[in-house]
Amino acid sequence: MPVLPIPDYAPPFPFGSGDLATLYPPLFRLNPLTAPEPERVELADGDFLDMDWHRSRAGDPSGLVIVSHGLEGNSRRKYVLGMAAAATRLGWDAVCWSQRGCSEEPNRLARSYHSGETDDLHEIILHCLSAGRYSRVVLIGFSMGGNQILKYLGEDPGRVPGEVAGAAVFSVPCDLDAAERIISGRRVYFEYFMRGLRRKMREKGERFPDVVRAERLKGIRTLRDFDDRFTAPVGGFADAADYYAKASSLQFLRDIRVPALLVNAQNDPFLSPSCFPVQEAMSNPSLFLEMPVCGGHVGFVLRNRENVYWSERRAETFLAGLPR
Repeated sequence: MPVLPIPDYAPPFPFGSGDLATLYPPLFRLNPLTAPEPERVELADGDFLDMDWHRSRAGDPSGLVIVSHGLEGNSRRKYVLGMAAAATRLGWDAVCWSQRGCSEEPNRLARSYHSGETDDLHEIILHCLSAGRYSRVVLIGFSMGGNQILKYLGEDPGRVPGEVAGAAVFSVPCDLDAAERIISGRRVYFEYFMRGLRRKMREKGERFPDVVRAERLKGIRTLRDFDDRFTAPVGGFADAADYYAKASSLQFLRDIRVPALLVNAQNDPFLSPSCFPVQEAMSNPSLFLEMPVCGGHVGFVLRNRENVYWSERRAETFLAGLPR
């Protein structure tokens, strides 16, 4: 049963289009109403990560949800805030964190985030557990953040704290090599990501000229070009191919040991067929693959007065079904 039945999610017209479902939320969705409490976490290597707390109204919260954003996102993106609001409605506290280079203040080190980065996620989890308040933690991630979560759970299951009770991830490019080819061929999406990536590399080039050579931005035509010139060398990979091979979560899915829900829409304009890991789900009773017909990439639009999207309702159902 790990490959779940196709859900009955039916988006309102015209959001049956994968592109419209992808583009509408960041442009036109109202900001979910939340009250984030910022905190800066000092890391072992001398850098920092910024995160926001969202407190439930329950005096004794059911646990903690940690939300990881996607490529060029941050802790204040609408889809992140919507998920935090969903968690607090159910009586969970939530933490939304910004990956290195995604806060308003530049990070201290040249090191940047990437799709296979799991050490920072691990430090965030340990920091949140250090207060001793939570006996259950659930990881929720979108796109790149979802890939990181799945990789984290499967690459070294013994490292995952026992308090981690499960994970729910959405729109995950678990085969990075194949997904890159699709995204780079869709110029609107490619240029959207590159706008922020170019700005960040120019800023890093000014502060770390021995590590980041901003002049190499010239001539970039694909994400693979960018990853060859920047992500791979800064992240310690030989090249983009080495990065994609080591950072893709697909190879780690068979070893996940906690309940993990992977929701990828069939009309997601970023995903290749290899990003729908049917065989891996069928071979691992802890991995649950759900493939709604519609949803786009980090879309899942619904229209209602509460400004709640289907992905948030799906996460609420997942949280409610976890054993206490």
